[in-house]
Amino acid sequence: MTRELILLRHAHAESAKAGGDDAARPLSARGIAEAEGAGAWLRSHHALPARVLCSPALRARQTLERALGEVGAVSEPRIYEATAGELLALVDEHRDAQRLLLVGHNPGFETVVALLTTGQSGDFRGMPPGGVAWIELGDTVEPGAGRLKAFWAP
Repeated sequence: MTRELILLRHAHAESAKAGGDDAARPLSARGIAEAEGAGAWLRSHHALPARVLCSPALRARQTLERALGEVGAVSEPRIYEATAGELLALVDEHRDAQRLLLVGHNPGFETVVALLTTGQSGDFRGMPPGGVAWIELGDTVEPGAGRLKAFWAP
């Protein structure tokens, strides 16, 4: 069975303030435009997900809202500050979803793309804020088992 994983990195956020809560940083004006662009790209490529898991960070939630509106996303705290291994375990837990969308953060996202598509963790650098990576997966979630179907950057 072929299934798909779409990674949407949160768009640009306001700069962190000294002593501020990183998870509470909102999108910047640039980030709003990036998120809306990502949503337009996803819709134009018929890449709407069957299931959505989103980091609880404000900038990730706002990216999803600007990109796809209210899609019944599940807030998934494990996405925030997750390693690639933790993200792959999460993807594996949701193997029943035909097309899974994760909305979250680097460096985990770009490392997942590299691991799934090349088998190497350092082969992919460039998952920009608001970027989308669309990966085809088979039955297993392991290094080198995926194929990059499409990539979009704002």
